[in-house]
Amino acid sequence: MSGESPVEVANGDRCSVIAGVHAGKSGLVQDRKLSRTGHVTITVLQEGGARFKTLARNVRKSA
Repeated sequence: MSGESPVEVANGDRCSVIAGVHAGKSGLVQDRKLSRTGHVTITVLQEGGARFKTLARNVRKSA
């Protein structure tokens, strides 16, 4: 993510994970929350129905 400005993702946005454990996966943002530690977390729903949680800073908004 060097040189990229962070783009906020909202519930209902399509996104691609570009960093972290789930890198390479994509799906629909479902549950955007601010954690107690101040990090924005999201739940991503994949096409097959599988869900996973990740940090919003690890995703990029898709078209």
